[in-house]
Amino acid sequence: MRSFFREFRKFAIQGNLIQVAVAFVIGLYFKDVIDKLTNGILLAVVAAMFGKPNFSDIEFSVNGSRFLVGSFLNALINFVLVAFLLFLVVRAWEAMLERMRLEPDEQDPTPDQVLLAEIRDLLAARSEG
Repeated sequence: MRSFFREFRKFAIQGNLIQVAVAFVIGLYFKDVIDKLTNGILLAVVAAMFGKPNFSDIEFSVNGSRFLVGSFLNALINFVLVAFLLFLVVRAWEAMLERMRLEPDEQDPTPDQVLLAEIRDLLAARSEG
């Protein structure tokens, strides 16, 4: 039983699990931002153009069955906005990571490298003379 809890503790504190939990929480709030963007700005433009605040009133019936086309359009708009903004965030993140990758310039040699260079130079001088 102890090995089970030890294994669970190891699993629970692994970096990946914590990163997934953080990503999940950020994703929840990101969706809230997208909802506010959609409902507060985009659908206000729709209301100004079509006289209705959103597409949820768009529906039709066939043989007594209601097809809620407007609700689908609202969800589709939200999805496209979330996907597009996530695409922009990922592109910006990758660009930032690319800028942060520094090419190794001429670095100061380590003490081991200095010692090896001195030995090399002494051996070269000895073989010449």
